Amino acid sequence: MGPATLLGTAADTEACVREMQGKVDLILFAGGDGTARDICAANSGGIPILGIPSGVKMHSGVFARSPERAGRLAADFLTDPLRRTEMVEVLDLDEEERRAGRLSARLYTVARTPLNRRGDRQNPKAGSSDTVGEMDGAIAAYLRAMKTETLYLLGPGATMKVLKDRLGGGSLLGVDLAEGGRITGIDLDEHTLIERVAGRKVRIVVTVVGGQGFVLGRGNQQISPAVLRAAGMPRIDVICGADKLAGLNPQELTIDTGDPALDSRLSGYWPVITGPGRSLVMRVVA
Repeated sequence: MGPATLLGTAADTEACVREMQGKVDLILFAGGDGTARDICAANSGGIPILGIPSGVKMHSGVFARSPERAGRLAADFLTDPLRRTEMVEVLDLDEEERRAGRLSARLYTVARTPLNRRGDRQNPKAGSSDTVGEMDGAIAAYLRAMKTETLYLLGPGATMKVLKDRLGGGSLLGVDLAEGGRITGIDLDEHTLIERVAGRKVRIVVTVVGGQGFVLGRGNQQISPAVLRAAGMPRIDVICGADKLAGLNPQELTIDTGDPALDSRLSGYWPVITGPGRSLVMRVVA
């Protein structure tokens, strides 16, 4: 027999949280926005919560920027005699908006979480301010510069959906492929991406998670360290409106691929395409 598989449900999570009431000082959990919502539903005593980012979508403000930073935040909180906290938003995708082809995060509740003194916790995801009009010139210019012999990995998001639509249509939340001026793969997983990029000239195109500044590791986990290495560590192009960049606090972009050595290698300063012939250089940190 193979190793046992552990399965759980939202009801199991809620039951566990109810058992913790009055017994713990901090609920540290691994998961995404759905898990955060389940915990909040059962956390009647308002115990501070802190998320280790390991879900597909993490729009809420209760998540650390990386597992390492989650550990540091938890240690800071538990050794702080004042146990300082703050209230932050718990968000999740609005499914009705998603079905209508729009990417929007919905506010479900607020939760108490350790005070973010050193910038180790992410901000809640901000709504997209990049209208088609604002980004039209940047996307049109990028399309004109795309090479027919290059395979493009196109990340998720509203800005990227505009680019995908110009190439024949792709997914809002998935990672798609384009070559020769058209979409050739829609909503592909990590294994398929590894197969498709092998031996090819590749470029990766992503946007920025509004309010959080993530370019890799949030919503586009399919572009994994294995995919990046299979593609020969290709050029990564970032397309994002200047207004969205200006709204970031701190003024930096973040990478969390799950491979600290790779994240460190990718850190530095990246140009971000903000318009036709315009770009801003942003600091990228792990």
